[in-house]
Amino acid sequence: MTTSPGLLLIISGPSGVGKTTITHHVENALDGVFSVSMTTRPITDDDTNGVDYFFVDKTEFERTRDAGELLEWADVFGNYYGTPRKPVEENLNTGRLVILEIDVEGAVQIKQNMPEAFAIFVNPPTEDELLRRLRARDREEEDVIQRRFAKAKHEMARASECGAYDHFIINDDLNTAVAEAINLVKTELANRNSVNEAAK
Repeated sequence: MTTSPGLLLIISGPSGVGKTTITHHVENALDGVFSVSMTTRPITDDDTNGVDYFFVDKTEFERTRDAGELLEWADVFGNYYGTPRKPVEENLNTGRLVILEIDVEGAVQIKQNMPEAFAIFVNPPTEDELLRRLRARDREEEDVIQRRFAKAKHEMARASECGAYDHFIINDDLNTAVAEAINLVKTELANRNSVNEAAK
């Protein structure tokens, strides 16, 4: 009995759009595995190593990157972030849904390495609403919020033209966006299973 190949799911979106909440709903609804990223950013009291991120120093990160052990990586505001290759491939080989929550440039890299990945980008209903949500989090100074907002606008424009994304959803109402994301992934899984069955 052969195991159906798993699905690598990419979920991206600008800071403040609600993508992490959507990602966790998809993970729970479809028994997915959330891929833990590696980072050089300092660990905080709210972080759990190996759960939120794998926290490493710059030397170790560069070693794994140079050894080809990362599917993608990026320098974000002076800290490295990357996706370890081995756990992703191991879970896919057992037929699991593996979920990556990464930025646009990471998604582009993943699609180059694994073109069979399925990618969803989450947009806000409007740019003004995104700015309101960033301010509503009430955890950053206005200059940091404006920097995030500028990056978000760039990321949304890049996502629309890079060709890496299979679907775009708008998070106007969270429950609706969650349901749409789950249905998109369910449909993709069903389509791939049908293709696999037909190929046997």
